[in-house]
Amino acid sequence: MLGVALLGPMIKIKVSHGSCHCDTAVPAQSTFGDLKKVLAHETGLEPKEQRLLFRGKEREDDEYLHMVGVKDMSKVILFEDPASKERKLEEMKRNQGTFEAYEAVARVRAEADKLCEKVAELETTFCSGTTIADKEFVVLTELLMTQLLKLDSIEADGEAKVQRRIEVRRIQSSVESS
Repeated sequence: MLGVALLGPMIKIKVSHGSCHCDTAVPAQSTFGDLKKVLAHETGLEPKEQRLLFRGKEREDDEYLHMVGVKDMSKVILFEDPASKERKLEEMKRNQGTFEAYEAVARVRAEADKLCEKVAELETTFCSGTTIADKEFVVLTELLMTQLLKLDSIEADGEAKVQRRIEVRRIQSSVESS
């Protein structure tokens, strides 16, 4: 509280951010960097992702509000830094790609589960002494190999890549046992 008193009286600033408007109270002798820190809580944008305009000029973090003419009820415009916007967009695309890879692996896993059950049934039948046509083993092997090709076509990163690798190994072991 003592630090706030040293910075002078509080002023209310009208901040426009896109279609949103908010009133923010800060000490009169704060810097634009200080204002960005306060706005970070209200907008969710980190201070380094913010660009503040006052009287048509972008202001630097070390500029004092009172020195450039910001008074009570002055209007400041907040923009999100374009580079930050681009990074967020890239991250969203990357996350969407990971989600799609997860779903593709899950679809292949479901198909492979059915085929692995058939392999287990054939092994049980074969072990009990019943003769099985080679054609059934060949068809199952080909179907499992098709699933491997589907997995190979999935582009994945991170955890989705690990899941894909686990599924590949599982299918390969089923192919070897059939």
